[in-house]
Amino acid sequence: MNNNQENNRDDSPSLLKRIRSFFRNTLFLRPRNLEDVSEVLENSLSSDIIDDFAFSIAEKAIHLRSITIKEIMVPRVEMVTLDINSDPQELLDQVIQSGHSRYPVLNLEKKSVEGLLLAKDLLPILRKDKQIEIKDLLREAKVVPETKKADSLLDDFKRDKSHLAVVIDEYGEICGLVTIEDILEELVGEIEDEHDIDDNDLVQVSETEYIADARIEIDEFERKFGLDLNESSVETLGGLITKKLDALPKVGNIVNIGEIELVVTAADKRKIKKIGINLKN
Repeated sequence: MNNNQENNRDDSPSLLKRIRSFFRNTLFLRPRNLEDVSEVLENSLSSDIIDDFAFSIAEKAIHLRSITIKEIMVPRVEMVTLDINSDPQELLDQVIQSGHSRYPVLNLEKKSVEGLLLAKDLLPILRKDKQIEIKDLLREAKVVPETKKADSLLDDFKRDKSHLAVVIDEYGEICGLVTIEDILEELVGEIEDEHDIDDNDLVQVSETEYIADARIEIDEFERKFGLDLNESSVETLGGLITKKLDALPKVGNIVNIGEIELVVTAADKRKIKKIGINLKN
């Protein structure tokens, strides 16, 4: 009995030390630097406090502060923008073709950012009896330097409830744009487009013009236009264009398939999003 009590007393300090050691783990202390935070995450993962997915997101979140906007932005040559001096009807046509929800509006002559236009704000133009000035529809555009850190801009987006920013270089020239999705994709991977493919995979805009989601399946594309492409190596129309070009497609790239012209109308750094389909006959 006494021996047991002595053993228990001997074990108690050891147990208490382990408990104290656990609660002194950096998980319960304020980390002093990024290395401390990384250690916390690794310890938490090994202790099954968090799972692999949570660990991955947390680790990427840490490194957001080392990523500049320049690294994740859509470069100037791939931006879809509107010109403040364009006819409103032309702007409406461009919006329909590109399929985005927000557009930087530029003054191409002055090389300046005039504002941000939401596609839904163009709806009044559909009323032919109503004259609309584009400048009256513009919202303030967020402009950020290319050297700004991704985590800082994410905080700005959350605070301002905004989704898009125009990026400028050290000379004040427009060099790209970045969206909240670009930043979030650094954390969780690619985010699907806001439009569901089942609802808007193929939209006819005139007798000879269509807008297609790049994810439309080749089989559906063939059935719609009476084609037999005999393509087994790709599954989607976007994949077909990428294969034909043998490069990452950019907005404006064209691929001809018989009497059909395929035009990339919307894309980001990773993939095609929208495709214009023009029937030549």
